[in-house]
Amino acid sequence: MPFYEPMLATPWRVPFDDPGWWFEVKWDGVRVLAEVGPDSVVLRSRNGNNMTGRYPELASVRCDQTTVIDGEIVALDSSGRPSFQLLQSRMNTTPTNELIDRVPVTLMAFDILHHGEELIAAPIEERWAHLDSLALGNRVVRSSPTRGAGKALYAAVVAGGLEGVVAKKSGSPYRPGRRSPDWRKIVHRRSGRFVVVGFLPGHGARASTFASLLLGLHRDQGIVYVGAVGSGFDDASLVHIRAALDQMQIDDRPVRSDSTIDRSARWVEPVLCAVVEYREWTGDGHLRAPVFKGFAAEPATDATWEAEGP
Repeated sequence: MPFYEPMLATPWRVPFDDPGWWFEVKWDGVRVLAEVGPDSVVLRSRNGNNMTGRYPELASVRCDQTTVIDGEIVALDSSGRPSFQLLQSRMNTTPTNELIDRVPVTLMAFDILHHGEELIAAPIEERWAHLDSLALGNRVVRSSPTRGAGKALYAAVVAGGLEGVVAKKSGSPYRPGRRSPDWRKIVHRRSGRFVVVGFLPGHGARASTFASLLLGLHRDQGIVYVGAVGSGFDDASLVHIRAALDQMQIDDRPVRSDSTIDRSARWVEPVLCAVVEYREWTGDGHLRAPVFKGFAAEPATDATWEAEGP
């Protein structure tokens, strides 16, 4: 069996329509290459690590010939939507029967690299025809692409609270290990305003600035912590923001206690209002994948749980 790395998509800012492209849902889970044969299945991560033991409910997947399937392992919530928060409980452990029953997983299959013979040079439609011909069991679901109508699918994805859309060029080959322009990912991200309550000191290249800003939202009981943002800053903004933070430092914590805050946190007067993009809220009320976009002109007191919370 050849060793493959998954093909990667190029970020794309806006949805588009084009009859020369296929569009499908971007599933919010863990990327996997499934090596399936008549007698066994091996699930490999993006880095080639064996993850089979973490997802025993997929151990029964079989093919009559040596097959490699590209897909995403997802955990669905009670409304049938993929939940990364649920999946986290399955990602780094060998699960118990109770956990498997409570958080079952599904493999969303969206490409095939090998089926008796190597298929990566074949056009994407031909690869999909091979994939569609397989009977893989009820734990494997075929992701359903639609042709041309990227904007409509993106609108449906946003309305349904899903992660985004992947566009794939008609006739394109599979390029293992490459971030190819033949695949484009359009990720739906939310945006909000948050109070800056502190920062974490930096290390390495950021030793003289900071690692991340600590964020909060005003509630009736005081400011609650909602997470830390460490990306979205250029070198100049890191220097300027750190200089401002040094002028604003205070001794007393302005935010309610939260066990997830690092002990090295330094506190500042809660007067800055940051604009942050993020993917979603986690179940414990924190931002997932936040990116700093700038500071808002509005006062920090406008950043409330009622206005910006989940």
